[in-house]
Amino acid sequence: MQALVNGISGIIPGGISVMDFAIISKTDQITAQKILNELVENDIGRRDQDVFNFSDGDRLKTAIHALQKGASIDEVAEKISWKDFEGLVAEILEKDDFATMRNFMLKKPRMEIDVVGIKRGIALLIDCKHWKRTSTSALQTVVHKQIERTKHYVASTEGAMAIPVIVTLYQDKVDFINKVPIVPIFQFTSFVEEFYGNVENMETIEKD
Repeated sequence: MQALVNGISGIIPGGISVMDFAIISKTDQITAQKILNELVENDIGRRDQDVFNFSDGDRLKTAIHALQKGASIDEVAEKISWKDFEGLVAEILEKDDFATMRNFMLKKPRMEIDVVGIKRGIALLIDCKHWKRTSTSALQTVVHKQIERTKHYVASTEGAMAIPVIVTLYQDKVDFINKVPIVPIFQFTSFVEEFYGNVENMETIEKD
């Protein structure tokens, strides 16, 4: 398990050899080979002869895989970044035919939205949260700020209709605060697939 957790750092866009992965994961080449084969079997990366190739979202997929196998949340959290989170969120949206923008910047006042996904005239404005632990009051603050960003986006974007969403690593299930969905990343794919059937249950912001 520790080799898998250590190996998260070696899951980067591009190719990595078994030898290099063994060095990063602090294990032997046989164990490294087994881990890489296991990842490919779980649709994380692909093998091209002696090289394993990974894309933007694969580091976070590997982290989730490690958590599902019982790895420590705190140890896994140290191996991933905001960029990993945003990469996987954007990848999931794009697979469902959303047009995406990352680190979208609003002006006057200056605000940044981690990921914007647009499909059928509705924009999902997503804040990616990389928490170890959080309280309900902290979540409420995050939700309030994302609602304000969403209002600013709608006010400055012609014809926009938008829904604020929070995506996090540590929620056990999809939850709602003020009709804003708090979605664990491992459930984000199903959330996106079922999104249009649940729009009426979410905070939808548009110009008056």
